[in-house]
Amino acid sequence: MTQHQAVRRARAVLEVTGLMARYGMVDALTPTDLVVGHGRIVTVIGPNGAGKSTLLNAIMGALPMGGSASGKILLNGQDVHGWSLEHRVSAGMSLVPEKRDLFASMTVRDNLMLGGFRRYRSREPGWLATLDEVYTIFPRLKERAQQQAGTLSGGERQMLAIGRALMAKPQLLMLDEPSLGLAPRIVREILQVITRLRETGVSILLVEQNARAALQVSDDAYVLETGSVILSGPSAELAKDPRVVESYLGLGHAHDL
Repeated sequence: MTQHQAVRRARAVLEVTGLMARYGMVDALTPTDLVVGHGRIVTVIGPNGAGKSTLLNAIMGALPMGGSASGKILLNGQDVHGWSLEHRVSAGMSLVPEKRDLFASMTVRDNLMLGGFRRYRSREPGWLATLDEVYTIFPRLKERAQQQAGTLSGGERQMLAIGRALMAKPQLLMLDEPSLGLAPRIVREILQVITRLRETGVSILLVEQNARAALQVSDDAYVLETGSVILSGPSAELAKDPRVVESYLGLGHAHDL
């Protein structure tokens, strides 16, 4: 284990060891190790079909019907094996799926309130104050608070999906392809918000096909191909790795975020 890996593990909010996932008889994820340190952004990059979404869903306990997972998942040192999705949310995990899964006929505010429902139900003091925090992060959501979610633009829907997850006050926020289908200007805005979220103490696990942008905003990175991690390390180092440059970054020089 390198000194860098040892430091990350000592301060880990999430530590995954030997995680495997399969659908029926098909292996979707071979034994995978991954660490997310406190207050860090960790990205997983790789081609379509590499198993990136499967990785997040396995960690969250949200694999689709027919899927199964094995291995060790520690959240702040606690083994979550056997925990329900609801239990993992209560413990501090939140996942924003690729499809966002908003309630289109409900207002922006009501979608956000649903994100905090567990805290409301448990009578957690100050849970409603998080709504103002989300509005501070995403002023556009406050402007559209009474608008139906289904009428929002793609970028606004992504903001709402992230905002709803933040209402649960997660310690670990997992984001599945937040830039998918968005214009470059909106992608920059979303990823800049993600970097600011780190300042609130949230640790972030980011799955992203836009490898250049993901490596720019993250601290650590993993490259996943055909269900296996083939490279990992500090993002700045991986961004210079010839294999990453050739496969994911190309020879052009895109504008920095």
